[in-house]
Amino acid sequence: MIRDSIEINGIKYDIYSLNTLIVGSGAAGLNAADSLYNMGQKDIAILTEGLYMGTSRNTGSDKQTYYKLTQAGDSPDSVMEMANTLYDGGSMHGDIALIEAALSTRCFYKLVNIGVPFPHNRYGEYVGYKTDHDPRRRATSAGPLTSKFMTERLLEQVMQKSILIFDGYLAIGILTNEKEDGKKRAVGLVALNIAEVGSKNHGITIFNCTNIIYATGGPAGMYHKSVYPLCQNGSMGIAFEAGAKGVNLTESQFGIASTKFRWNLSGSYQQVIPRYLSTNQDGCDEREFLDEYYDDVSEMLNAIFLKGYQWPFDARKIQGSSLIDILVYNETQVKGRRVFLDYTNNPRRAIKNGAFDFSLLGQEVYEYLYNSGCLFGKPIDRLRKMNAPAIDLYKKNGIDLSQEYLEIDVCSQHCNGGLLGNIWWESNLANFFPVGEVNGTFGVYRPGGSALNSTQTGSLRAAQYICHHYSNNPLKYEQFVNENFVEISKYINMTKKFVENSCKNSNVYEIRKSIQKRMTRSGALLRSMKGVEQAYKEALGELQRIESITHISSAAELPDAFRNRDLLITQVAYLFAMKEYIEAGGVSRGSYLICDLNGTLPAKGLPDYFKYLSGEDKLSKMVCEVTVDMEKNFSFSAEWKHVRPIPKDNNWFEIVWNSFRNNEVFS
Repeated sequence: MIRDSIEINGIKYDIYSLNTLIVGSGAAGLNAADSLYNMGQKDIAILTEGLYMGTSRNTGSDKQTYYKLTQAGDSPDSVMEMANTLYDGGSMHGDIALIEAALSTRCFYKLVNIGVPFPHNRYGEYVGYKTDHDPRRRATSAGPLTSKFMTERLLEQVMQKSILIFDGYLAIGILTNEKEDGKKRAVGLVALNIAEVGSKNHGITIFNCTNIIYATGGPAGMYHKSVYPLCQNGSMGIAFEAGAKGVNLTESQFGIASTKFRWNLSGSYQQVIPRYLSTNQDGCDEREFLDEYYDDVSEMLNAIFLKGYQWPFDARKIQGSSLIDILVYNETQVKGRRVFLDYTNNPRRAIKNGAFDFSLLGQEVYEYLYNSGCLFGKPIDRLRKMNAPAIDLYKKNGIDLSQEYLEIDVCSQHCNGGLLGNIWWESNLANFFPVGEVNGTFGVYRPGGSALNSTQTGSLRAAQYICHHYSNNPLKYEQFVNENFVEISKYINMTKKFVENSCKNSNVYEIRKSIQKRMTRSGALLRSMKGVEQAYKEALGELQRIESITHISSAAELPDAFRNRDLLITQVAYLFAMKEYIEAGGVSRGSYLICDLNGTLPAKGLPDYFKYLSGEDKLSKMVCEVTVDMEKNFSFSAEWKHVRPIPKDNNWFEIVWNSFRNNEVFS
């Protein structure tokens, strides 16, 4: 790495030149850095807003899942079968599915070898269980904090290698130029050193690099009702601005989560069958509101249990466990009430002679609780028996499930779409590699835990390609400055404009709330053509005026001003994709409903607001790619493409061996 500086209008700005800059310090970013170093590319650095921030380090569930090829017992499995499971989720490219299946074991065993405590039996078999959308027992877990363990162990590897980390830096712009073939490529990045925003240069730092591996996570700050950690916002907007395409931006996951402490309420949290109740805003007028919609108590109890491994809202299960998400949404976001899970009492209608009547349960539910030794007591007793760490987790975060209700809502949890990438995770923007959740790897449905596998497979693939094709030095200092002076000046001037608009009455958090509430209202679980169109127009208008309407109280709020701008670009792209999907005849699918007054009502007693369109998903073999045209003031366009099938290669060993030895496999 070489450190230089540039002087613009009498103010100096640092410029760092290196081969690869990794943006983000979650499981994907850290693995990318570690993999590059292990393959011999050591001219690298990590840039992160905060080393201990982000989804990988700060989220989980009852037992957070990692999805991989079956590694125990006599259950048949194969790379091709796992690839088909991923591909069959809809709107996913077959070659990507094959790669994620093929590399799942390699990446899994790397994590094992660096100390992630995945369980195995006395014979060394890494046993598994079924997760959502999974026909095999491919899922495994190191407990509620699986991704945290992953980041901790990967960070140890990075620290041992003394890989340079720019901690406390916010990326605000990606620099590009055109290659000889006319294709656009990433050549650098502009960032804010957050600790120096009060200085003359406002902490603006410039990076000149051959490659950017972009591991910034999903659009966490875009939703009001969210289970993403508060410390994460995401950063897709500047990638769209630079020319990177988005794909499958319609596809996200939503599910029931706690709100005081943000955590997914899947698995055992539901399988112990807690009591669902709602109150008014001051906590009075308690009601077991599910009773109003379920005439059959057995059906209700079974649905609560199934919420455990059918946790994400699923439009196909709206007459089953996913009706619960709708009923919670109706209480909180339509009626304006508060909803809680109560682990201290059994559901009222399940009680007979003072105890839970387990004969009311369906065979599957009864057998699961029987095999778990949990046919007794209250939900808290069953949870303590089934998964005591799930109770400890909340206690460590100030919530005692044995003494108090747990407030919940239906929240944004994961983005299946994101930035476009090829089979090496390289964007249409050359030398730019989105990895982890920011990459739109997945389509409509995905097995639980496949996202953690994707962080590792995608970052490994990016590292492999860089080491075989893009190991050259970055642009010479003079060429870099000459070709990017206008773009660098653009971000410097934007910073100055934000500062010049400073006033005592800051509105950056007001703008943030407006962005988040708009997305939860119109682009989350329930979507309609009217709602999406209105939200799109509002967001686009706000984006086009963001520099003039933003008022910060001091330079300390500069990072939040830039975060708002990034979130707005992202929001407009997402809403545009949703509008395109509905106009193309898209029906309810995945984790959302397309609402229409001519549709079907999920349950009697719900308002017409919930009527939704169902039917054949004619777009399940298509993906929607979205592009922004900056020259036309954030004008978006969309292109529908057929998914690529799963490749059927000739895997004769001698042929593959020759191809591998000649590096042809890295093309």
